[in-house]
Amino acid sequence: MSGTFRFKQFSVDQSGCAMKINTDGVLLGALAEVDRPGNMLDIGTGTGVIALMLAQRFNDAQIDAVEIDSTAAQTAERNFENSSFSERLHVYPLGFEEFFEQYPDKRYDLIVSNPPFFINSLKSPKANKELAKHTDEDFFKRLIRGLSMHLAVNGLGYLILPLDTAELAKNIALENGLFVRKTLDVYSYKDSAPHRQILALSSDTTKTPGDQFVIYDGPKMYSKRYEESLKDFFTIF
Repeated sequence: MSGTFRFKQFSVDQSGCAMKINTDGVLLGALAEVDRPGNMLDIGTGTGVIALMLAQRFNDAQIDAVEIDSTAAQTAERNFENSSFSERLHVYPLGFEEFFEQYPDKRYDLIVSNPPFFINSLKSPKANKELAKHTDEDFFKRLIRGLSMHLAVNGLGYLILPLDTAELAKNIALENGLFVRKTLDVYSYKDSAPHRQILALSSDTTKTPGDQFVIYDGPKMYSKRYEESLKDFFTIF
């Protein structure tokens, strides 16, 4: 998906962003849930699409978005300014650690991230794409430590990850006083293996049963659940 992607209530210019709008991002934007949020944070906002989706879903929320790639941050800022939610969206052209250092007292009811996840894999030859897609175990230690320090008392942190990386994240979360509140396994088809897991992390030990989410009923045929989840955003529904 290149150029401008048009949603029902906003548009997203993707120019200058190594990582374009993708299924992982829109699923996270549509499915992350928290009760009566006042403040939200999107880590690694890219085009800003997840932050925009959250702004549409939660009318009273103030949303901060951080993006270490300065060009992508500028694109996200334009997308925010061109939306009807502009007064509630704020982009910071920083890495999340620098952001947390500058704003140590900020606490969030919801923190979301569609982070880089290719651990110890072949690096992309393009530097900005490598930055967007590749990471290492230490990155997740720093990310989850940041979540543990900046979630509000009843706050939730949502990550979408491949299953093996999700297992790593769960262990790191426990080391930082965070527990898996719920999981959602994402399948392309009902008879395929899950390829992503959405984790909800919290300081609360309460856990709800795991769930499954199937994207397609058949080739080029979205499932009813996918359609229901994205119908407020995608013009095809």
